[in-house]
Amino acid sequence: MRRLDALTLKQLKALSAVTRNGTISGAADELGLTPPAVHSQLKSLEATLGCSLLDRSANGVFVPTAEGRALLLANETAAAALSKALQQIDALKRGLAGTVILGVVSTGKYVAPSFVARLKKIFPKIDIVMSVGNRDATIAALETRRVDLAIMGRPPRYPAVTAYPIGDHPHVLIAPPDHPLARMERASVDRILQENFILREPGSGTRILTMRFLDQLGEGKPFTFTEMESNETIKQAVIAGLGIALISFHAVSEELKYGRLSVIRADNLPIVRKWYLLHRSDEALSGAVETILDYITDNAHEFLDDQEFDRVVSQT
Repeated sequence: MRRLDALTLKQLKALSAVTRNGTISGAADELGLTPPAVHSQLKSLEATLGCSLLDRSANGVFVPTAEGRALLLANETAAAALSKALQQIDALKRGLAGTVILGVVSTGKYVAPSFVARLKKIFPKIDIVMSVGNRDATIAALETRRVDLAIMGRPPRYPAVTAYPIGDHPHVLIAPPDHPLARMERASVDRILQENFILREPGSGTRILTMRFLDQLGEGKPFTFTEMESNETIKQAVIAGLGIALISFHAVSEELKYGRLSVIRADNLPIVRKWYLLHRSDEALSGAVETILDYITDNAHEFLDDQEFDRVVSQT
């Protein structure tokens, strides 16, 4: 078996040029070499492979042998692969290809898929992988560099991040449509605190926000709660009458729209925070990551529709 690393691109170019031109002198003119230099390349190639690669035809031009044709075919295949690789490298340099890992907090899964679907259509050569977890899990992924970008609410203190606000993130207090609080024009603090609250698990950004809201609302008054590990189970628990919940509007927009849930009106509600797209401040961004970052920050308004929030809440 001949060693592949003994072959050189110059030798293969010489063989291809002689085959195209039929003569060594013609190949030399094409390559900008002297005929002896082309002849030397061919002889070295044949010596490496231990066979003749060219024969003279009846009219005196060089034609490839069967071995020569096999090598020329392989060279064409390799040249096509290299050309494709160069195109890929150029796309990577221009940020039009590559892989981007997008971390998304659990509540963000109601808005992020529309981002990802649009991005995949516009940048088909960029592989966008969405990694969903609660706030603590998403921050841990940033710390260990397992994600390139993240969508969440309040940016973390550590690791240091560069954050870009991309739209409003309203939170509403929800109850079943037939709940007494849902029928009030303005629910009182005491009446709200009498209800059982459905909370997300520790480590969730929604849970942190709810605890702060209740502390400010009740000024330390006790309240009862039930803990659940996803927005979906919280919605079903509220619909079933197990309690009320403070939750992202994006998580319940459909249920509010079709009357399966209602908004409780009260002072200091809804709570409007911000969605942020962020990355580690010390991270050198690849071209693909910069492309996705720029597109989301420039077009976030297309995905986060404030008019839908105003319309749904005004009807409840």
